[in-house]
Amino acid sequence: MNKICRKDKVKVIYGKNKGAIGVVTRVFPSEGKIIVEGVNKVRRHKKGSEEGSIEKEAPLHISKVVLLDPKTDKPVKIRFEVKDGKKIRVNKKTGEEVPKLV
Repeated sequence: MNKICRKDKVKVIYGKNKGAIGVVTRVFPSEGKIIVEGVNKVRRHKKGSEEGSIEKEAPLHISKVVLLDPKTDKPVKIRFEVKDGKKIRVNKKTGEEVPKLV
């Protein structure tokens, strides 16, 4: 289970987009990558009947982002705990549960 899930708010901490904040739109757990809305945009050229170019978000490695606490919008570190037979994400500093935004 990844510490970062879809619809989480994250901040980029490394690379050309350092400091950018966005919402995770897609997660690739086997590759360890995520796509963040509005971050790491690349231009792709279309061939054929629809000529031109489009901009889209490219995947970022999970290690390049940090999760933002939904309540305070500050970076947090996460650990997992088992509560009532379910794995939940917990803020390491405060011990509060970090909910999944579905």
